[in-house]
Amino acid sequence: MQTKPNILVFMTDQQRGDSVSDTRILMPNTRKLMAEGLAFTESYCPAPHCCPSRATFFTGQYPTQHGVWNNVCVQNTLSRRLNPETELFSHHLKEQGYQSFFAGKWHVCYDTGPEDHGFEELYVTCNKESKNDPSNKAMSPDWEMYKRISSAAHKRKNGEILRPGYPDYVHYGVTENPFNDEDVVNSALDKLKTLRQADDPWMMYIGTLGPHDPYFVPQAFLDLYQDVEVELTDIHHDSMDKQPAYNRKVRRLFDQLSIEEKKQAIKHYWAFCTYEDHLIGRVIDELKQHDKFDNTLILLTSDHGDYNGEHGLWCKGLPAYKGAYHIPTIVHWPVGIKQPGRTLSDLISLADIAPTFLDILNCTMSQPIVGKSLLPYFNNENIPPTHSYLHTQTNGNEIYGIQRTVFNKEWKLVFNTFDNDELYDLTKDPDELINLIDDPDSIPIIKTLYQELWRFAEKTNDSIINPYILVGLAKFGPGIL
Repeated sequence: MQTKPNILVFMTDQQRGDSVSDTRILMPNTRKLMAEGLAFTESYCPAPHCCPSRATFFTGQYPTQHGVWNNVCVQNTLSRRLNPETELFSHHLKEQGYQSFFAGKWHVCYDTGPEDHGFEELYVTCNKESKNDPSNKAMSPDWEMYKRISSAAHKRKNGEILRPGYPDYVHYGVTENPFNDEDVVNSALDKLKTLRQADDPWMMYIGTLGPHDPYFVPQAFLDLYQDVEVELTDIHHDSMDKQPAYNRKVRRLFDQLSIEEKKQAIKHYWAFCTYEDHLIGRVIDELKQHDKFDNTLILLTSDHGDYNGEHGLWCKGLPAYKGAYHIPTIVHWPVGIKQPGRTLSDLISLADIAPTFLDILNCTMSQPIVGKSLLPYFNNENIPPTHSYLHTQTNGNEIYGIQRTVFNKEWKLVFNTFDNDELYDLTKDPDELINLIDDPDSIPIIKTLYQELWRFAEKTNDSIINPYILVGLAKFGPGIL
């Protein structure tokens, strides 16, 4: 009799953590899983970009450990590959007798793909370079592309961001199969149908590309929001006066959008979340045809979030606001979760997923990891919070800038080597509007947070400890430990 659970991962791309709790967003399938499983409301990714976060998901490590810092497919990338010694949880699943399947977005390493890490590949995008994946080339434009761009001025279209000399960018619109997500899901469904009575345990990873920008969605899902009112609040009009200049530089691009266009962009993002929920529903309907549905662990999560108009920003990137890092994490496992229907507010990380899967199978990673098993939460054990603090690590994506953050539920410190640091009182200022970094009364808390930041840097072998006068720019350096 099979006792090891089947595992189904559905990872969206750029989905905000609050999308699953915002009642204005229609997500019936996701919310049914929440009602029957566990919902982690304070779940965060380690970096505001696809590749480093996905590498963390599979390894339990942070970028300083697994070596992936940014988009591995662009020509000015900092890193194209995982460190050679890095292991993924899929290696251990294979040792435990699992069949593993991969559909959708890889975007972890340019030298290796899912097939090199124990997966059978289905419809895979952003795969390794040798696969000649067209989506890789699209992320690495060359000079020939720019030669085809017209220099003639034109009137800005609805939802367009004008950038003379760059390719056209329209922020939202309508398309019937955005990013080919339907093809990704169909490839997974075709394989799942063959596994309905499978004797051996299996693991299926489905990685869609929605609700990533630009927000182009099927008309039927946009129509669901025709009569929904969108209200812009203080967080959407943040002046960012004492925050990094880069944040304001990016915001100025999106300031081209009128108030009505911004509301339309938000509606399109919501519709995109609903579309992804529809795809999730199709997968769940198939899983219910399986003999071992009750022993199937379903995980819904995302690689990172989206500002979605907050602070006048969209998409994701160096601005270290919550919207870019806060992600949904929902677990459904009928025989493996005690007292389902719980909502948990402890801080957790995307790094916690790999050790959780392996803990269920009574095995561990052989490499140093940051993540911790969430299995005690499944068992409803009375335990202290898994993490007292969470950390983020980025050296930037296509725009580079070394940045580290440390936060708990009360305070958040952002160390920007390229600009002003940031300090937010999350109790009084949850929208991160007031930067207190220059407030003399905040010095004790700044020092405490820097101590925690440097402890984590030492633990993960971070290289940001260079003391050179043009580099050692933290308000408190590593010596305060």
